[in-house]
Amino acid sequence: MVACRMCRSNNLYKFLDLDFTPPADQFRRKEQMKEQEIYYPLEVYMCDDCGLAQLTYVVSPEILYRNDYPYESSTTKTGHAHWKSFAKEVVGKFGLGKDDLVVDIGSNVGVLLEAFKDNGVTVQGVDPAANIVMLAQKRGLDTICDFFNSESVDRILSEKGRASVITGTNVFAHIDDLPMLMSNIKRLLKKKGVFIFEAPYLVNLIKKIEYDTIYHEHLSYLSVKPLINFFAQHGMEVIDILLVDIHGGSFRVYISEKGIYPVADIVNRLLEEENTMGLYTHATLDKFSAEVKKNREELTWLLHSLKREGKSIVGVSAPAKGMTLLNYCRIGNDWLDVVTEKSKLKIGRYTPGMHIPVVSDDYLLEKQPDYALLLAWNFAEEIMKNLDEFRKRGGKFIIPIPMPKII
Repeated sequence: MVACRMCRSNNLYKFLDLDFTPPADQFRRKEQMKEQEIYYPLEVYMCDDCGLAQLTYVVSPEILYRNDYPYESSTTKTGHAHWKSFAKEVVGKFGLGKDDLVVDIGSNVGVLLEAFKDNGVTVQGVDPAANIVMLAQKRGLDTICDFFNSESVDRILSEKGRASVITGTNVFAHIDDLPMLMSNIKRLLKKKGVFIFEAPYLVNLIKKIEYDTIYHEHLSYLSVKPLINFFAQHGMEVIDILLVDIHGGSFRVYISEKGIYPVADIVNRLLEEENTMGLYTHATLDKFSAEVKKNREELTWLLHSLKREGKSIVGVSAPAKGMTLLNYCRIGNDWLDVVTEKSKLKIGRYTPGMHIPVVSDDYLLEKQPDYALLLAWNFAEEIMKNLDEFRKRGGKFIIPIPMPKII
């Protein structure tokens, strides 16, 4: 029987089923199109004991991250500004200097590490994707090509000593064996060290119907209540939380050994707000599930209506969240001619499951389609600004979440 990832309870309630989908970042090259594509269940459960929302089916991280991983954390100005602000805020908050080590788990191409380095601290990255690590190393950022495990921690301890800060942006929610993660974090952190992670906040996911942020890499959908219980099991506590706008509404959570730092008022305030909105009740979760189905009906009806009118439609940007949307709504080549992208790691490939060709953003001005379905809606403002010429020529954008609308 499946148990909760945090408290090991078997008291789990399934509240959302997004059917079977392939991994959201497995964009295929042309020569791979005839190879078998494996689909995995995408079901979300709530632990009725501790409150953790989670996937119970775990796709091997070797499958998800090791093979030609196509995600870069550096493709938007909004993202760059966010990571710069993150580093500056942490350095100031904890008075970090050149003798302090910051370790970033899942450091990708090193945008956050670079921001810390620019603030005068020593940095170390850890990431399992060889193609991504190579890009980070070209930027002069010391990055170990491995998962964050006992071996990589041993190496960091021997080469650079213990860390003042360990960060994990959009990675804590990706890890299945959380007790093992905490064991390695505690080994690596100094006595007054702080673990800081950032992840989408479940409250926003539920309120804004952000179901496309659910995919196989995201094993946990995090909120304050289960985090407090989980870290207490490991002699640690949540000392502060910062709500941030990125990725549809995230939270930055600060954790230290129990009793080292005062606990900020916001921790209890958010906990109370979660309970007041009924976040952990079956009624709230069932209502969310019904709204997800309604979104699918409204979006597919809109696209179908536009195609019947003879309009041409493309997708714009190809984030992992967009692949959940395309597969769950069954939006394929019959509705979208192509998906346009600025990331060279995805251009020339095909989207997982629906097999829509991914082309350069230049396509929008070369072909001037009538409508562009904005799959990276969390960066809508920046993307629409960058593609303003498309709009000036009469092109319209469709934003799919929380309800489909034409701009």
